[in-house]
Amino acid sequence: MAETLAEKLEKSNLGHWMARFEGFMVFVGVVGPFATLPQLVKLYFTHSQHATGQSLLSWSLYAALSMLWFIYGMIVGKLPIYVGNGISMILNLLMVIGILIHAGVTF
Repeated sequence: MAETLAEKLEKSNLGHWMARFEGFMVFVGVVGPFATLPQLVKLYFTHSQHATGQSLLSWSLYAALSMLWFIYGMIVGKLPIYVGNGISMILNLLMVIGILIHAGVTF
């Protein structure tokens, strides 16, 4: 049977290197989604009047895609995937809720 790309990567030097740094990748997965925090602070606390400038459609898609990645990460049991995307999903949903509260249904 033909070897999949994931199997080839696992056997490669890069795959071995990344496996040794899984803890670091979990850290990256946790810290990365928090790049959304400045947007959340502006939306909820400092510039809520600019909520109409946020795209409800985009943030909804980000939340939905993060949810799919979260589910996939849970299924394959990859901690960096489901932790990072779980946090991302929550923060993206908070953006969606904030836009709905402050601007209503917009695009």
